[in-house]
Amino acid sequence: MTDIIIIGAGTAGLSAAIYALRAGKSVLLFEQLSYGGQIVNTPEIENYPGIKNISGFDFATGLYEQAEALGAKVEYAQVTSIEDGDLKKVTAGGKTYETKAIILATGAKNRPLGLEKETELIGSGISYCATCDGAFYKNRPVAVNGGGNTALEDALFLSNYCSKVYLIHRRDEFRGEVKLVNRLKEKENVEFILNATVTALLGDDMLTGIEVTDKISGDKKTVTVDGLFIAIGQIPENAAFAPLITLDPAGYITAGEDCKTNVKGIFVAGDCRTKTVRQLTTAAADGAVAALAACAYIG
Repeated sequence: MTDIIIIGAGTAGLSAAIYALRAGKSVLLFEQLSYGGQIVNTPEIENYPGIKNISGFDFATGLYEQAEALGAKVEYAQVTSIEDGDLKKVTAGGKTYETKAIILATGAKNRPLGLEKETELIGSGISYCATCDGAFYKNRPVAVNGGGNTALEDALFLSNYCSKVYLIHRRDEFRGEVKLVNRLKEKENVEFILNATVTALLGDDMLTGIEVTDKISGDKKTVTVDGLFIAIGQIPENAAFAPLITLDPAGYITAGEDCKTNVKGIFVAGDCRTKTVRQLTTAAADGAVAALAACAYIG
């Protein structure tokens, strides 16, 4: 029996583990894939206070090693359900574990465009991770779809490898940082396609191009690319908790800055909860808040 079970070993989950362990509690983390969450795919982090520049992989590895050194145990298994009670129960990998408190830190996954052939072309021209797959498109034309920091960072990264990078956004202004937009404007091989959406994927076994529709005029045009990197937001992975935990209409766990859910003894941290700002710093902050709240609940 563990004092605190944390579901998710991203920035929020690992930060929660560090604070809980330092408070003298035993901690078990469950992670479905690998530690670090989506930040491991970020080539450069330049907005985390106190760290001038670091790769996402190095940042995540530092968090993981810190938690492990303090005594965190990590199990790589998918959590399929949680139960309330004097002792909470977590089912993962066909086994049930008991704990005094739970912290949900499952993060979110990439949102697809929902176009025909999108799933079939994953790995054959469609990607959701520029840093993972960008090198495959060296000296070839690609497109990035999205308007937030992830899309801007992807376009910058790809501009170092690809012959041409089209950045497609459905509005006339980007949601991401102005600094990133300005850097992209200085790139000769980057072209903005604004007020437009990707409406079709071309090619059979391999992507050969995309159909782009102007949202104002309705005009359609074909853009010849070998790769399309999709960065249009995220979907929270909270379905397994829905019978017990209150979710908002978008599927995020309903909780305020105190990171408390509607169930006593179950807390939430990071991108999977309702919040306005989803950044590395807020994920780490949530982890600390949730961990200390869980420690206070246990007593």
